[in-house]
Amino acid sequence: MSGALANHLPVVPVLLPAFTAIALLLLGDHGGTPQGGHGHRRLRWARWLSLASVTLGLLVAVQLARAAAAGELMAYPLGHWPAPFGIVLVVDRLAAWMLVLSACVALPVLLYASGGWDAHGRHFHALFQFQLMGLNGAFLTGDLFNLFVFFEVLLIASYVLLLHGQGRERFRVGIAYVALNLLGSALFLVGAALVYASTGTLNFAELALRVPQLGAADAALLQVAAGVLLVVFGFKAALVPLGLWLPATYAAACAPVAALFSIMTKVGVYAILRFHGVILGPEAGASALLMQPWLLPLALATSVLGVLGALAAHTLPRLVAWLTVVSVGTILAALGLFSAAAWSATLYYLAHSTLVIAGLFMLVELVAAQRGDAAERLVPGSAVAQPALLGLLMLMAAGSVAGLPPLPGFIGKLMLLQSASGHPWQVAVWSVVLGVGFLTLLGLARAGSILFWSVGGEPVAASAGASPRLLMATIAPLLAGVALSFCAEPLKRYTDATALQLLDREAYGRAVLGTAPAPTLRPYRGEPAGAGR
Repeated sequence: MSGALANHLPVVPVLLPAFTAIALLLLGDHGGTPQGGHGHRRLRWARWLSLASVTLGLLVAVQLARAAAAGELMAYPLGHWPAPFGIVLVVDRLAAWMLVLSACVALPVLLYASGGWDAHGRHFHALFQFQLMGLNGAFLTGDLFNLFVFFEVLLIASYVLLLHGQGRERFRVGIAYVALNLLGSALFLVGAALVYASTGTLNFAELALRVPQLGAADAALLQVAAGVLLVVFGFKAALVPLGLWLPATYAAACAPVAALFSIMTKVGVYAILRFHGVILGPEAGASALLMQPWLLPLALATSVLGVLGALAAHTLPRLVAWLTVVSVGTILAALGLFSAAAWSATLYYLAHSTLVIAGLFMLVELVAAQRGDAAERLVPGSAVAQPALLGLLMLMAAGSVAGLPPLPGFIGKLMLLQSASGHPWQVAVWSVVLGVGFLTLLGLARAGSILFWSVGGEPVAASAGASPRLLMATIAPLLAGVALSFCAEPLKRYTDATALQLLDREAYGRAVLGTAPAPTLRPYRGEPAGAGR
């Protein structure tokens, strides 16, 4: 790859889906078109263009991850305006990790949707690309305000994708979803304004350097801002008690949309890690006192509530939706331990849970489609047409979600438990993680026994088996999750290095701001440099 092209690679994950979405809109609407005619040809072109774009995006993300793994921290100032005055995109190990994960989810989900779901509504592929643009931009942005901008891009796309295929239940939960996210967006702006009022900047690199030097009054104001933003990010991540909207919303969405949404909760986790973990972490002085004592118990409560919801679920999509809440609780529990080892466990388990949950959302629809009138309800129904294959996939996903060895869920939880050793909350962390894993296994075993054992009669139809396209799309994220076990050692080295890089504020500041941080750096208040308070 030429040096000139490599220099512009950090902006490609944002521009590629944006330009693809525009091209798809120019191609024209194909929603609800019959098989044949111009509409069907437009749909085929839209599928190929969208799949090609996501595949290219995956290759770009892998290339950025390779550069990040070599220790390179890339800052891309848009329009050559230097940070902190201009917009900057930053590719560090964490951003590259999330970009690769997002692409690894998007590609099989898009392949699954191309099996027929994309024709059930208007502009599916364009909206899908806009959602990817928002996701990638949120992972790459180097300042708080543009994090808000990319949040809004992905949320606006998600509003329409949630209603894809229509239906009364989707409209019902969609209204609540839109209303709550609009409230969250308003709070996000309030929190960002308070951050700027207390520090004089919204740039992540500059914030990390200024926050430890704030005076008492500014630190108190920043604590208020941090509390507001924790509510916003906690809502996006489905942290208790802010995540009760998620199960009904994800369960109502069509399978490929719900699978894509599995990465959306991780945007909230990412924002908590980037802002509260790094900027307001242990080195932030008085400003860090607000959220550190609260995050860990709230995360553990999230896991407990999630597994109880999974045990009480009466439909397959709602069961998987509650398992999403369980995974978020486990991830945030590791984040709340505030150590490099725990953050490494956070990143490894985050990748595993996202891939497995995405695969499960697609898998449960394949199972439901073969159960006749019982469909997605957890009641005895007709025998599925592919019991061996679907049962094996369900068993593999269930073992990984529950944390059975040697699957990646076990490795991630083991990393978490080891990182909790010696922590004041060690007993609580061990008890919740192990207990939730056991209850998760019970809930999935119950579901599996109903789906594959409590059956009667013949399969619905001889041709009821899932198509190769849908099977391949469903198997891909599940196998990618299993691959995390085979590559556990190099991946752990990467996540260990990522956690250490996140704690190196000065290196991040030099890469983004271009100069070494001054030891007496203070927020802008109009006083000359070096002036005291």
